[in-house]
This record gives sequence, structure tokens and C-alpha cells, in this order.
Amino acid sequence: MRAILFFMSLLVSLGGYAQQGYEVSGTVTDKNSKIVLVGVQVTNQETKESKLTDKNGQYQIRIVDGKNTLVFSYVGYLNQCVVVNNRSHIDVALVQQNIRLDEEILMKYNSSRKNVLVGRAYGTKPMSGQVESYQKIKENKFIDPIQEPLSTFSADVDAASYSNVRRFINSGNLPDKDAVRIEEMINYFQYQIAAPKSGEPVNIVTELTKAPWNTNHELMRVTLKARDLPSGQLKASNLVFLIDVSGSMMGPGRLPLVKSSLKMLIDQLRDVDRVAIVTYAGAASVKLESTSGKDKMKIKSAIDELEAGGSTAGAAGIKRAYEIANRHFIKDGNNRVILASDGDFNVGESSDESMEELIRKESKSGISLTVLGYGMGNLKDSKMEVLANKGHGNYAYIDNISEARKALVTEFGGTLFTVAKDVKIQVEFNPSYVQAYRLVGYENRLLEAEDFNNDKEMGGDMGVGHTVTALYEIVPVGIASDMVGTVDALKYQQQRKNQVNMKKNGELATVKFRYKEPEGQKSRLQQQVVAAKPIALNNVSEDLRFASSVAELGLLLRNSDFKQKSDFDQLIARAKASKGADEEGYRAEFIRLAENARDLIKAMY
Repeated sequence: MRAILFFMSLLVSLGGYAQQGYEVSGTVTDKNSKIVLVGVQVTNQETKESKLTDKNGQYQIRIVDGKNTLVFSYVGYLNQCVVVNNRSHIDVALVQQNIRLDEEILMKYNSSRKNVLVGRAYGTKPMSGQVESYQKIKENKFIDPIQEPLSTFSADVDAASYSNVRRFINSGNLPDKDAVRIEEMINYFQYQIAAPKSGEPVNIVTELTKAPWNTNHELMRVTLKARDLPSGQLKASNLVFLIDVSGSMMGPGRLPLVKSSLKMLIDQLRDVDRVAIVTYAGAASVKLESTSGKDKMKIKSAIDELEAGGSTAGAAGIKRAYEIANRHFIKDGNNRVILASDGDFNVGESSDESMEELIRKESKSGISLTVLGYGMGNLKDSKMEVLANKGHGNYAYIDNISEARKALVTEFGGTLFTVAKDVKIQVEFNPSYVQAYRLVGYENRLLEAEDFNNDKEMGGDMGVGHTVTALYEIVPVGIASDMVGTVDALKYQQQRKNQVNMKKNGELATVKFRYKEPEGQKSRLQQQVVAAKPIALNNVSEDLRFASSVAELGLLLRNSDFKQKSDFDQLIARAKASKGADEEGYRAEFIRLAENARDLIKAMY
């Protein structure tokens, strides 16, 4: 009897233990070299909880059942699934994938982060030149409005940086700091802004609050909202797909994803729309002459037949695409070349400067350029960005089919149909209230003050329903701040107190923006005054609180000189509180991304 009672007691105990769960720990190594692997993602397949291995390759994760399955995933390695089988310690040796080097991200070392892993490269043979390239970013500094009262930049709606940063973090790596363009991260998300009224194509909204990473400073938001149009009112399209089919586009995440993406776009086309397909590898060729959007199966069949191989004659392909676009030009229509590539141009005109000049020349014909970036390991982000900027178009990085759906289906109008072109923003700061200001991001979009009124100077384009948001960090007058540099008193200039002699009229700044109608040549001006009355962060719009969270993550990922008291937990909590309706789940995805970035950095230090 005692034995039966003991056995029943043991069963109850074990049952409670299993129900409560326990921790499983272990070390993850490379099977061949036995080297520990940092940043391996360990996921409980049943609970969906994920952890990353630390700097010693070690992990610890909770399970609720001894039969749970753990999945170990790491870029460059085969995924490995392990059934726990009531064990509390499980060591795993991952096997490298037998793939080409250019399918993986290369190892880089950042002097400020010492030997922090920002990518892994594995393969049987090193291949010269296979490295991702990003345009160097020199961060905007704080500026004294006495010296420079005007801040001028080209409005832009590119969002490529966010999806590229996501790709890095989801593969267990930190992004190259120059891959983090904060304005593009902010503009990845849609914001709830009222549509413009009185027939105007663009509406402007401003807000002022305290900067979350330094509450002695202020944060000013400037957001432009382009008008929405029903699909029936969208102009007829003359599209030319320019598809890179060179050898660098082999493999998953490249040409196969390009095919799937463009077929999704084909489904959005109407009978009045036309599509041609140009491909380039060692040379450029026409795969499909301009075809009506009603012949969807014919267009899709041509896309299905594409195969990758050869070198990359990008310049020849671009020239041929513009020739076809000009041949079938639709007056007052949407004439556009859509380039799908990793940007690795290595035959012909391959320098950024020559490609920039080629695109700038062709953009004057009324044909815009949309750039879709694919691939990893040799992504030439710097070239893709240049082409889009000079081609009166936009740039998106597509790392999975969900991102393709976002760019080419959910935001179809905003990606392909321009409602305002050459959009420029200029802010004049009042030195009676502003000691110094800093534009957060937009380093590659800055303009000279006189460019604002010069209609020959190109600005950014805004598509149907798109929003453009910019943030300024402001040091109010009278605040002592380490962010503001000092110089010796000048002998030949008036001192600040003598220069700031205007009355305090309650105006912190005046925001102006210029734009042209899609077919127009003369710009129109709108402006709005920002009152010098900051609102508590908890009382401003969900949009501003969320945008500030995205900006704060960008500051941390860049290890910015201006990050100040930026904090992962702080920005994550604010993002959760301002997530809003989030019907597509993009904001929830951002929160998970920020959490993963936080845990990844903790594991690496």
C-alpha cells in the first residue's frame, strides 16, 4: 500500500513538474571546427519562444513539456530540429550549408564594436569582390540657428533600409552601421494622417514633444501625406521590367523571389496597362515586347522562363529598358522602368558616377525608375539608392514574399503612381527658442538653402497615399547640453544675445514645403507654423510615439554619437503602447525586431 501511495505521489509530482516546465541549456558549435557559434536562434517550436546563443555559444530556453522540439537556425548553416526527450542539457553541432559564398553575408569588423559579428560567410572558395556596399553616412550634427537658420532637404519615401536591417537581425547578425538609414526606417510605416483638402495633393502635420532619449531636449515631427486615389482613377501604366539574370542572381532570395514578386504585381494590372520585359546578364535582351495587362498569362509565362547565369551588363540593360519605355510612352500616363537586381553591375558603365549620370539624363524624359533590391552577400545598396534617387523614383529592398506583397500589392499605388514630384522641405528655426537643432537622418537628401526655390533642382517624389515623416531634435534656449559644441567668442561678429533681439512671438519654427504636379514644371508652396509649446510625450499622437521608437532603435543600431540615453527597453515599451490597430502586423513585427536586436547585443557583449 505504501508503495502504491509513493508511486501516485511521484506521478503527481512529475505531472506538476511537467506542467510547470523547466529550463533547457547547452552550447552550440560548428560541427567541423568545434568553434562556438554566437547569435544562433533557438526556438521552441511549440511555444514559439526564441533565444539567442551568447558570446560563449550558450543558450537557455524554457520548455513546458519534455517532448517539446527545439529548432536551431543560423545563417550559413542547415537548420537542426531536436526533440528534448526530458533532457535538461542539449549541446548541438550545426552543419554548414554547401552553398556559394555569395549566398551569405560577409564577415566585417567594426572598430567601435571590436570583433562584433555583423555577418557570416562560408563556402568552398573565396570569391573576390563579393561584399555588400553601403554609402557612407556622416551623421547630421546640431546646428546653431544663428549661423544656419534654414534646414532644407528632399522629401523621400524609400523604405529599403528597414527591410535590409530586418534581414540582418533575423539572421542573428548586427547590420553594418551605414545600412541603417533612420529616415527610411521611420518611413517604412504608414501613419494615420488626414488626407489633403481643397484639391491639394499633399497635407502637412507637425507636432512637438520631449525627446525620449533626452528629456531636456525637444522632438519635432514634420509629416507630409499624399492624397489617395481609387484604382479606377490611376493613370494608365507603361511599365518595363528590367530584370537582372546574371550569375549573382542565382539562388533563393534572388531570381526566384523576383519572379514571385513581379507575378504578384502583374495581378494588379488592368487592361489599359502595358508591360515589357528586358533582361541583362552578359548582354541586354528583350524577353517580352510591350504587352497589354489583359494578357497576364503571357507575361507570367515569360517571367517563369527566366534563368540566371553570366556577368552583369547593367548599363546596357538600363539603356535598352529606357528605349522601350520611350517607344511606348503614354502621354499623361505612368511611364516607369522597374529594375529588379542586387545592384552588382560589373560590365560596362559600373561606377556610381556614370550610372548616376545615365539615369539623371533619362529621368528628364518623363520616365520614372523604381528599384527593387534583392539578395544578400553582394548587395550593392549604395548603387541601388543612387539609381532610385536620380531616376525620379523609389527604392525598396525585398527579402521575402511578405515584403514583396507590401511593396507591390498593399502599397501598389504609393510605389508606382506619383501624385507630387520634386517635393522639398525647408524649416526655419526661431533662435529666440531654439539653441540648436538636428535633423534625424536624411543625410543623403540634404539640399542647399537656395535649392528650395530653384525649380530646376530635383526633390523627392510622393506616390498615392504615401506619407513622409522627418524628426528634428531641438535643444531649447537656456538648456545646457553636451550635444552643443562651443567656440571662442568672436571679435568681429555680434554676440548671440545681441543677434537674438526679435520678440518671443510663440513660434518655434516655420515649416515650408514645395512640390510640383506630376506633369508640372513650376512648384507650389505650402507652409505651417510650429508653436513653441511642447506636449508631454504620453499625450502626443500614437504615430509620433511609435516613430520616435523607430528612430531610437536606429540610433542604437548605428551606435550613434547622438544616442544619448537611448534604451532598448524604453523604446520597446513605448512602441507597444503606441502600436495602434496595426492591421497588417508591421508594428508588432517591429517590436519583435527590437527585442531580438536587444537580446542579440546582450549575447555578444
